[in-house]
Amino acid sequence: MPEEQKSAGGQPEVTAENGTGTNSPTKSPVSKGKTALARITLLDGSVKDFHIDRKAKGQELLDMICQSMNLMEKDYFGLIYEDRHDTRNWLDLDKRIAKFVKNEPWKFNFEVKFYPPDPAQLQEDITRYQLCLQIRNDIITGRLPCSFVTHALLGSYLVQSEVGDYDPDEHGRTYLKDFKFAPNQTPELVEKVMDLHKTHKGQTPAEAEPPLSRECKKISNVWS
Repeated sequence: MPEEQKSAGGQPEVTAENGTGTNSPTKSPVSKGKTALARITLLDGSVKDFHIDRKAKGQELLDMICQSMNLMEKDYFGLIYEDRHDTRNWLDLDKRIAKFVKNEPWKFNFEVKFYPPDPAQLQEDITRYQLCLQIRNDIITGRLPCSFVTHALLGSYLVQSEVGDYDPDEHGRTYLKDFKFAPNQTPELVEKVMDLHKTHKGQTPAEAEPPLSRECKKISNVWS
């Protein structure tokens, strides 16, 4: 059984029936109709809008989100909302969404809720990619604390999975300037990530993700 994560940290409009969504959020007045606007922040930072029946349960919204991403292994994921005290909570998928959020748009974060006991058991690349995005976010925010060396190693695998092999003709000294690897990032850390990235030559993104997951397993009990 998977273990629950310890910290909660041109398309058509969607309906509960067709399960598609719009990528661009738009301002919407509070509606009293049969559908509500749900605004979902995905793990890559993008935002999608979904129109869903006001009486829908959380599972219906999660199903719509996963369908729009062609994500089949959906049991590992959940939806986070903030209550009036700004506390992050997992949405109860078996209950009506309207019980937990009142004002429109209904705002949720799509996140990994359950980690597989063994990351190697994941069947689809998109599931592994979403897991890596969650790990990256947890590292950046400090929810997954680790040492300088581990930050650098994890960062190097993330870079390998996103940009591929280090190429001296393409990657100058500043090619990592837009990457973030730690809450308090230093030039020394970026330099170490760059050095380690060079050692991963030949690894495909799919090959870089399993060692990333294994390293996280060593420093966190999310898989224990």
